[in-house]
Amino acid sequence: MAVKMDPIHQFELKPLVSFGHIGNQELAFTQSALYMFAAVGIIALITIVATAQRSVVPGRMQSMAEVFYEFIGSTLRQSAGHGSERFMPLIFSLFMFVLVLNMFGMIPYAFAVTSHIIVTFALAFLVIGTVIVYGFMAHGTKFLKVFVPSGVPGWLLPMIVAIEIVSFISRPISLAVRLFANVLAGHIALKIFAGFVPALLAAGAWGAISPLPLALSVAVTALEFLVAGLQAYVFATLASIYLSDALHPGH
Repeated sequence: MAVKMDPIHQFELKPLVSFGHIGNQELAFTQSALYMFAAVGIIALITIVATAQRSVVPGRMQSMAEVFYEFIGSTLRQSAGHGSERFMPLIFSLFMFVLVLNMFGMIPYAFAVTSHIIVTFALAFLVIGTVIVYGFMAHGTKFLKVFVPSGVPGWLLPMIVAIEIVSFISRPISLAVRLFANVLAGHIALKIFAGFVPALLAAGAWGAISPLPLALSVAVTALEFLVAGLQAYVFATLASIYLSDALHPGH
């Protein structure tokens, strides 16, 4: 009997509660929204429990929260420079949100929320939107200096400005696609390697080599856990770098 392997099926959105239709589009509460609400709830619960005592000698939960907070704080200060502390709640929340969602995706039969480009693009748009809004609020039209590098000859300025504008516009795209593509590709690879094991066992004689894809599945799973944490860190780091333009628009 053939074993069906469909690595794309795991990314399908399934409505849990339908609120009707707008034209041909169904308005529904999906498992993706459920996982995002769960992630926010878990982050809030951990943060509240960890900071409830505020002991001089911290317990395990408080120590873990302080390590994560200081780690992201250090990354933000190094990437965005002076005055970046005001963005700490945003960057820390983004890091924890992406990290928890990525870890949810590693649970068998769970849903990988960050494998959907609309979710990662929404997060990226939040970052770039913050850069633009804060940049103009804090610096006014001087924020536009971000597109005009200092020391550029006048005859090169139009081309450089055009390049800077394209680079700025591409930031949310690259930020969203990087996270989405890594999570999507990793889960597809994991599904394919894991599917080889029952497929080879069902093939009879080929079952003798089934430990090979099993070992590869274990290795890919370990790599995916690493990628899950690394991508959350990369997202937070790039967001911090982009926010430095809002704080210091002059090159």
